[in-house]
Amino acid sequence: MEFYNDYPEEFDEFNFDEEALLARIENSLSWIEDGIAILNIESIEDTILLCVESDFVDEGLVLVEAVLEIYSYNSEFWQYKGILLNNKFEFSDAYFAFEKSLSLNPNDVETLINKSIAEENLDLIDDAIESLEKVLKIEQHNDEAFYSLGFLYEKVNQFENAIELFNIAVNLDPLFAEAWYELGYCYESLDRFEDALLAYDKYLEIEPYSYSGWYNKGIVYVKQDKYKEAIHDFELSIAIKDDFSSSWFNCGVAYANLEEFEKALENIKNASVLDKKDEAIWYTLGQAYEDLELYEDAINSYTKALQIENKYFDAYLARAVCYNNIKETELALEDIKKTISLYDSSTEAWQTRAKIEINMGELNQAIRSLKKLLSIDDKNFEAWSDLADTYSEMGDWKESINAFNVCTKLQPDKASSYYGIVKQKILLSENKEAIEYLKSSFASNPNIRNEISKDFPELSQSKRSI
Repeated sequence: MEFYNDYPEEFDEFNFDEEALLARIENSLSWIEDGIAILNIESIEDTILLCVESDFVDEGLVLVEAVLEIYSYNSEFWQYKGILLNNKFEFSDAYFAFEKSLSLNPNDVETLINKSIAEENLDLIDDAIESLEKVLKIEQHNDEAFYSLGFLYEKVNQFENAIELFNIAVNLDPLFAEAWYELGYCYESLDRFEDALLAYDKYLEIEPYSYSGWYNKGIVYVKQDKYKEAIHDFELSIAIKDDFSSSWFNCGVAYANLEEFEKALENIKNASVLDKKDEAIWYTLGQAYEDLELYEDAINSYTKALQIENKYFDAYLARAVCYNNIKETELALEDIKKTISLYDSSTEAWQTRAKIEINMGELNQAIRSLKKLLSIDDKNFEAWSDLADTYSEMGDWKESINAFNVCTKLQPDKASSYYGIVKQKILLSENKEAIEYLKSSFASNPNIRNEISKDFPELSQSKRSI
C-alpha cells in the first residue's frame, strides 16, 4: 500500500465572545456616524484588530471602510483593509490597499510583509521577493521576513534556499514554530529525513498539541519504512484531532505494511467515514479487504472508488482481480477490458487478463494476451513462464519448451524453468534429454529432486544415477 501524503493546514483558534465583538463593532460604527470617532479611535482600531484575529472579515471590512471615509490618509487603516482582503482571498484589492498604505508610509515593514502575501497569491513572486528584501534592508534581523522569503522559495521548490532562510529565522527566534515546521517539510522534500525529524521535534516542543506536526512526522517515518514509529505519531495526531482523515488513512497503511491487516482495515474504514468523496481512500480500503481475502467487500470498496472517479485504472484492475478470485470471470473480464482501454501498455493488466482467460478455459485468448504483454516487455520472466504453462496445458509441448528456454536465459538459476522443460520432454517421450535437464535443475536447486520425485515417481531409478 502507498501512503497518502496530504499536508494539513492548522490555524490557531482565537477565543472570544462573539456577542461582545459584534457589540463593539456596532458601537464603533455608531461613533463614526455620530462624528465622535476621534474620541474613540483607539477602541475602534482595537475592534478592527479583533475582527482580523477572529476572522470577522466582512464585519471588519465594513468598519475599516467607514474609518477610511474619515481618515483616508491613515496608512495603518489601509494596511488593516489589505489584511482583511487577504483573509478574504481578494488579493488584487488587497494589493491596492497595501500600495495605498505604502504611499503614505513607504518603509512600514508590516505592510511590506503583508503586501508580499498578496503578491505571492497573485503569482507575482519576484515582486514578493523584492518587497521582503526591502524589509530586510530596513530591519536586517526581521525573522518574519526571513521566514516569508523562505516560504516563497519553498513554493517554487527551491528547498535549499528555503532551508537557509528558515534556519536564519529560527536562529533569530528559536521559538518560531512555523519556521521549524516548514524546515521539516523542506528537509523531507529533499529526502533528508533525519534533519526533517529534528525540525519537527523542535516544532512539537513548541506546539505539542499540533495534530499536523505529529502527522507530518509520521509521514517521514513511513518514508523511512519505520512503521511502528509512524503509527505512534499518527495515533497521537488522531488523539488530538480525531476527524482528520489523513492520519487514520496513513495509520492504516502503516499497519498494513506491518501485515497487521485487521488494524489496517479498522483505521482505513474510519478514514472512509470521515472523507466519503476521496477515491484513493476507498481504493485503499479495497486493498485492506483484499489483504484479508474479503473479496466481496473489496469489490464494494473499489466500486465506491469508481463511482467517484470512473477512469480509475488501479480500481478497475484490482476489482478485476477480486472478481477472478471469486470465479466471477465474466465480470472480471469486463473490468480488465475497461482497464486496458484506459492504458493498453500495462503489463500487469495484460497478465491479469491472461489469468482470467485461463480460468475461463480460453487458452488461445490467454496466449494472445501474454504475447501482447511480451510485445511490451520481452524480458518479463513471469509472462514467459505463464506462456510456457499455458502451452503445456494446451498440449503444445514444443512451444512450451521454447518458452521455458527463454525463462532459463532470463533467470539461469531458476530451477522451475528447467523442471518445466523436463516435464515437457517427458510428455514428448524424450527421456534422455529430460535427464540432462534434470542435472541442470539439480545443480541450480537441489530441492527440485523432491518435486520431480513427487510428480514423476517412475524417474526415481534414473534420478539415483544422476
